[in-house]
Amino acid sequence: MTHVAQVNSRWRSGNATAVPCVMLAAMTEQTESRKQRAARRAGEFPPAPEALPRPVLDSHTHLDITVSEYGVPPRARGESRGCEPRSREQNGDSSGRPADDPVAAAIEVAAGVGVDRLVQVGVGVDSSGWGADVAEKYGAVVATVALHPNEAPRLADLDEALRQIEALAGRDRVRGVGETGMDFFRTGDEGRAAQEESFRAHIAIAKRYGKALVIHDRDAHADVLRILDDEGAPDTVVLHCFSGDAEFAAECVRRGYLLSFAGTVTFGSAGALREAAALTPLDQILVETDAPYLTPMPHRGRPNASYLIPLTVRSLAGTTGADLEELCAAISATGDRVFGPW
Repeated sequence: MTHVAQVNSRWRSGNATAVPCVMLAAMTEQTESRKQRAARRAGEFPPAPEALPRPVLDSHTHLDITVSEYGVPPRARGESRGCEPRSREQNGDSSGRPADDPVAAAIEVAAGVGVDRLVQVGVGVDSSGWGADVAEKYGAVVATVALHPNEAPRLADLDEALRQIEALAGRDRVRGVGETGMDFFRTGDEGRAAQEESFRAHIAIAKRYGKALVIHDRDAHADVLRILDDEGAPDTVVLHCFSGDAEFAAECVRRGYLLSFAGTVTFGSAGALREAAALTPLDQILVETDAPYLTPMPHRGRPNASYLIPLTVRSLAGTTGADLEELCAAISATGDRVFGPW
């Protein structure tokens, strides 16, 4: 018996006025079904978007968290319109079907919509080591290594953790040091000294190894710039999930930094962020997922993965006024300049 039938049966047993009861029951079912459907979909990957006309990269993703918490995204519709998935030899996949290997499957799904390169980002010693190993196995992936700013204050031995990060930074398939930086949203005053010490150490590692510095900056714009000025910035600086306004963007652009925009740029409330994107030269723009977080509209709140990059790229094309193919080409070239060659 359906939910509607059950409600109607109860009402009929004590009330002869059936029509209003049917209407009420139908409304109840509809409301409950929407809630149930929303709860179910919140944990499911969205459908794949239309493929991009030219390939791009995802400049910041967390494959380890994505596949462990959510599994593998759905296969892209019209996969042939995107990039050819890399061969097993290129991906280092010796297990046969990519579905047997969630990382290989995630790479294949992303390639199906034109996202053919991924930057796997470390947030601690373990995730950084995992990322470095994955980058050596899969041709589509390069890695960055670091202690996340919110991790640094929690470590019993920060110096030892930094030594391990530095050891990983020297590996060939590790192309960046990050995500490091300052986060005043999740870490209070008591943890900021450790954050700053860690950030300064990561800047030094990036400079010693000639790697891009990937910065996490949350509510800490002025302090991030202050510390970069104190230490001297590496040649390549990427502000991951750029969150500043037009004024901060202009200062970062002036310094030659790269601004990486995530799905947040598609949010209705992100007018200031779109103003920042609009003034950023195309050759200083990167695009990222920060998967499994920050899913672009219209799927905000659901799991994110690299195959959803086309939604953010199309939004940026509208914001910047750039031709979509031109924007894709610029993002791809910048990605190769910063993290390549793959």
